[in-house]
Amino acid sequence: MSVRPVRLNATIAWLFIVGAACFIVASVPAFATAAGGPVDSITYFVGSLFFTSASCCQLVQAQSPGTTGVDGAGQDTPTRLRFWHWQPRDRTWSAAAIQLPGTVFFNISTLAALTHNAGAEEVNRYVWRPDLYGSVLFLVSSGIGVLAVSGHFWRVDTGSVPWRIAWLNMVGSILFMGSALASYVLPSTDEALSTRLAVGGTLLGAVCFLIGAALMFPAWRQALLAERPAVGGQHP
Repeated sequence: MSVRPVRLNATIAWLFIVGAACFIVASVPAFATAAGGPVDSITYFVGSLFFTSASCCQLVQAQSPGTTGVDGAGQDTPTRLRFWHWQPRDRTWSAAAIQLPGTVFFNISTLAALTHNAGAEEVNRYVWRPDLYGSVLFLVSSGIGVLAVSGHFWRVDTGSVPWRIAWLNMVGSILFMGSALASYVLPSTDEALSTRLAVGGTLLGAVCFLIGAALMFPAWRQALLAERPAVGGQHP
């Protein structure tokens, strides 16, 4: 199977944008009140499916030579996709490979959340634990993503769009982790540690992911300029 690199990148970006938008909408209290709990839970689940689809495409992109680092002509040249290739020394690939199972855990947790009348033990086992595991994997993936872009956590490069994307994803992952921890249900009260922090963390984290996904378009254009050959073999 072959695909144009520019189209693959746009597909990944839009899938992440839609998934993040679903999480944002579902996290708005007014929506949950107006639509009802079941619809709100379904919105989370649908958003998680978009995240998984985007993550799967991103992994394929990371392991398929010719889908990145192309110039203006190369971005429209169909490139064969590689659906599986083990390359753990590549930080970009490692970040994508760790992120994918994280999204699957979110699929599991959001699907389990559709169950009604579940007690604290069931919620913590089938909803909270997968959510926590997914958040941990997202956090690890984001950390590797930062290293893949800048080489060091303390390196600041605000002029680089990929650097901004990497740190938006890192902040979003931290917020998702905070949300996961706050959503633990206390058996003694059948209530979450902090519903406000759980919902707020998910909302703000999803906003970070949405902005990061939207920046994939200017990041692609920036990469094209870097790959564009100039007179004398020098880049502009």
